[in-house]
Amino acid sequence: MTSYERYDQIRSKLGFTNADVSRGTGVADTTISSWKKGTYTPKTDKLQKIADFLGTTVDFLLTGE
Repeated sequence: MTSYERYDQIRSKLGFTNADVSRGTGVADTTISSWKKGTYTPKTDKLQKIADFLGTTVDFLLTGE
């Protein structure tokens, strides 16, 4: 499972859209879109904002652990 797939699974379970996450974290929609396409992985500071918003850890998003 990719980091985006882990993110997407948590996001969906919580009932958020990518736009909700973008608004709640300040991470650009284009960053999340590029992550989904597999052309970009957000930098650690952005992953931390996303992880905090979703109530998880960066480690979980990256490795599943």
